[in-house]
Amino acid sequence: MTKAQRYEAVVAWFKENVPVAQSELVFADPYQLIVSVVLSAQCTDKRVNMVTPELFRRFPTVKHLAAASTEDILECIRSVSYPNSKAAH
Repeated sequence: MTKAQRYEAVVAWFKENVPVAQSELVFADPYQLIVSVVLSAQCTDKRVNMVTPELFRRFPTVKHLAAASTEDILECIRSVSYPNSKAAH
């Protein structure tokens, strides 16, 4: 079986068995999804779901998050992996 054939077989299997991809991350819109995905790097979705409600309450939009200080963001995400790096980005 060639790589292309293996790829097609894997894609076909997923389309048949998992037609709608799901995530354990809790999000309401694309902004919350991308922030949650960034926070989930080297961290569990469970932990991310614990910190994002407060984060999104304090910074409900991209503009609010962009205007926030690193220290303010760090207060909300301190318990995720690599919080200093993630707060800066």
